[in-house]
Amino acid sequence: MIKQAFNKETRSNKVVTLTTEFIVAGGGLAGVCAAIAAARAGTQVILVQDRPVLGGNASSEVRIWALGATSHMGNNNRWSREGGIIDEVMLENLKTNKDGNPLYFDAILLDKVAAEDNITLLLNTAAYQVNKSSERTIASIQAFCSQNSTEYTLAAPLFCDATGDGLVGFNAGASFRIGAESRHEFGELLAAEQESNQLLGHTLFFYSKKVDHVVEYKAPNFAYTQKEIGAIPRSKNIQGHDSGVKFWWVEYGGVRDTIYETEEIKWELWKIVYGIWDYIKNSGQFEDVDNLTLEWVGTVPGKRESRRFNGEYMLTQQNVVEQTSFYDAVSFGGWAIDIHPSEGIYSDKPACSQYHSKGVYQIPYRCFISKDIDNLFLAGRNISATHMAYGSTRVMITCAHGGQAVGTAAALCLEKSLTPKALTEHENMRQLQQKLNAFGHGIPGVPLDKSSSLVSQATLSASSELAFTGYTTSGQFMLLAQSSAQLLPFKKGSAPKVKVEVNVRQTTTLITQLRVSEKPENYTPELICKSIEVPLNTGRQTIELDFSDVVLNDQYGFITFIANEAVEIAISDQLISGTMAVFNKVHKAVSNTGKQAAPANSGIDEFEFWTPERRPKGQNLAIQLAPALNAYGVEQVNNGYLRPWLKTNAWVANLMDEQPCLTLTWPVPVVINQITLYFDTDADHALETVLMEHPENKMPYCVVSYRIKSADGTIIANVVGNYQTVNTIKIPEGITTDTLRIELDHPAEQVPAALFEIAVN
Repeated sequence: MIKQAFNKETRSNKVVTLTTEFIVAGGGLAGVCAAIAAARAGTQVILVQDRPVLGGNASSEVRIWALGATSHMGNNNRWSREGGIIDEVMLENLKTNKDGNPLYFDAILLDKVAAEDNITLLLNTAAYQVNKSSERTIASIQAFCSQNSTEYTLAAPLFCDATGDGLVGFNAGASFRIGAESRHEFGELLAAEQESNQLLGHTLFFYSKKVDHVVEYKAPNFAYTQKEIGAIPRSKNIQGHDSGVKFWWVEYGGVRDTIYETEEIKWELWKIVYGIWDYIKNSGQFEDVDNLTLEWVGTVPGKRESRRFNGEYMLTQQNVVEQTSFYDAVSFGGWAIDIHPSEGIYSDKPACSQYHSKGVYQIPYRCFISKDIDNLFLAGRNISATHMAYGSTRVMITCAHGGQAVGTAAALCLEKSLTPKALTEHENMRQLQQKLNAFGHGIPGVPLDKSSSLVSQATLSASSELAFTGYTTSGQFMLLAQSSAQLLPFKKGSAPKVKVEVNVRQTTTLITQLRVSEKPENYTPELICKSIEVPLNTGRQTIELDFSDVVLNDQYGFITFIANEAVEIAISDQLISGTMAVFNKVHKAVSNTGKQAAPANSGIDEFEFWTPERRPKGQNLAIQLAPALNAYGVEQVNNGYLRPWLKTNAWVANLMDEQPCLTLTWPVPVVINQITLYFDTDADHALETVLMEHPENKMPYCVVSYRIKSADGTIIANVVGNYQTVNTIKIPEGITTDTLRIELDHPAEQVPAALFEIAVN
């Protein structure tokens, strides 16, 4: 029993002082990935989160689907899903939560953090003040937990601000920006002539569901009336059965202070949301809504924009559009420059304007470190970028990917006794890039350095290599209602001849083309190398296309068939790593109308979109090639690339090979402590975390089961049920052998075994 007498003076809360190596403030996806990355590198980490769950805007409190460069698969960024820790998280979510339950995603994030012994997690704990040891150095941060009435003093040599609003950086005195730069400050032609305070606003979501009886609804008194909702310009966007993030356009606050007026903004959004539900249920404008009930309304709005801090480099529109190369690239983006009118739902302008680049772009390390505070990293939406570039970098999976870079950099700083700014030296950056890529991070154009891997000393051989001559037809045909193409990896030299079966409904002429990208690393087919017009009579027939007089480099190309509703083309159920069918189609969710039309003098490119269909649609075109494309040699498992980039970068076995096997042989026995395999988990498929359902709970290209054996047949690893990209087999006691045999089982009857990379240490 506790009894305390009356105190004349005020009492103090319990005070706890914790000292560690790295403190991450903010438990959104960026903060989570920063904390996990640092912890896995051996760093002691405190992760401070002011909410009861992790995930920020991706959590069950807000419920925005997490996306990045894949952009709902609605742009030309092929195989662009972010790698590393966030890839691991997203594939875990797919495995256990393919229907997109936000509560399950909460648990996955908590599980990932709890699994790291080096992380101390403080939930419901808000960092609110900074203590400095000098004008450019943070000594500690003050935080308060509302649940245990405890004040914390958290001290460390390094800090990361992943709070979104940049509370730590702000309190520390770091320079920042709020609003939109003028066109002239950075030469960004898409920007307005004059700078402004206008921002992207907040959004608050709701979920509905259908039950087996009529549900009446009476709106609360604070809600806007049906008449007021009907007068809002965007009310025409309301669909009675939409739910959650499909109401992303219910946005407000961009003309207000998105930090200090957040509570007022939230109340306005509540008035709108409850009013919209009243409008859906009771206005008579919508059918089949009698049995709908309001299941959930958010209490925390999803914030889009507030402070952006000044780093050692500020990313601009030109960097995004021109795909600038940086020596210190540690992350990448690929979402469109996505700008919304600041008036949000009250604007009569389109809810957003999205301007895509022709491919992914690099984000340099210098954007993740404060220009002013020597021991402060930035992660998430507050990194150093202009308002225009921020329109792309702000999305959550891009933020998460950068978070891993920050956590890995912090660990390297501690290892080398360097400040974040001192780490920018070129050799340090190369080390950081290699540490990231070892986790499967996938920095565009930056391969994993294999010089220290024992694979470089081994002779590689395979039981088979796929000589790709095309796809086996399923016997089905697809109507060419939209222009369609087969995306293929071509080798330097003459293009192949192509055959394909078609079914012709009436006499017509089919236009076919061989296309490539202007930049070899892109997948925007703006260059037509050759066009062939094929006269066709009715009936089934095989057409031949001779592209052999076209000389290509090592890059991807498109065997293209222009839309013709008189023609059906044969399709295949086979899935081959590093290939896919793409279509010149519309994807309204990302402002894709088939072709990007750029405003005059905006610095934005005009080009066509050629994008895949989601499975179970999107079968490959059953084309045949001569000569075969030798794009899957065993040597590619040692070239350092972890996904398609200019070529497949994968070894793929022949489907007729009943037991695909890779063998590594050394001239003398070597000691092996770790083996890492990098599998194909279809980095093209977007893995939206909530609301959307996915057709599989694992990627169909991924090798599910395999065995690793030593020279004498001893089984080093027997893996069953794999669904992750990166598999690391640690051998603490080590094993001495001159041979490794890796036996992989085909994922499916129509999907051959594939492997991107092997590292042996």
